[in-house]
Amino acid sequence: MGIREILQLGDPRLRQPAAMHNFASHGVELPGLITDLRDTLAHWRAETGYGRGIAAPQLGISERVIFLQLPGAGPWPLVNPHITEHSREKVVVWDACLSFLAIFMQVERHKEITVRYQDVYGDWQEVRAGEDRDLSELLQHEIDHLDGILCIDRVTDVKSICTREEFEKRYRANSPYAAKA
Repeated sequence: MGIREILQLGDPRLRQPAAMHNFASHGVELPGLITDLRDTLAHWRAETGYGRGIAAPQLGISERVIFLQLPGAGPWPLVNPHITEHSREKVVVWDACLSFLAIFMQVERHKEITVRYQDVYGDWQEVRAGEDRDLSELLQHEIDHLDGILCIDRVTDVKSICTREEFEKRYRANSPYAAKA
């Protein structure tokens, strides 16, 4: 357990929809998976300064589990999350991914969403997410991973795609990535 390799753009496993986590089966052990997600995310955040969330498929595990670590907040694993409602209003935001951190792009996301998910005990929870802490766009990004969708699939204009170096020079100060963990 611990820091795992993150699948990179082009690996077909990133494009496969993930299966629901079954709390009753003896398949993937949830505590170990959450530890691996936490440790891997923390490692890449320390190495690169990027990373607020990670999805199990990025580790090659086809289960509907994501892990968020927002600056100044506690760890937040979400099991079997799905969007139940979304606003009509959309926003265009900068996005990047640990599975291809060399490029950044602008994508369109719903401004507000409601997500239903199970906690680590299997109890259903619900969260309403908006622009506060850029939670709506982050949850949409991570839930997309569970459906085999990558942020590159949602790019609004191919002309917005840029390298990490150009993003940092021109746009980082006005993005959610400006915040230090």
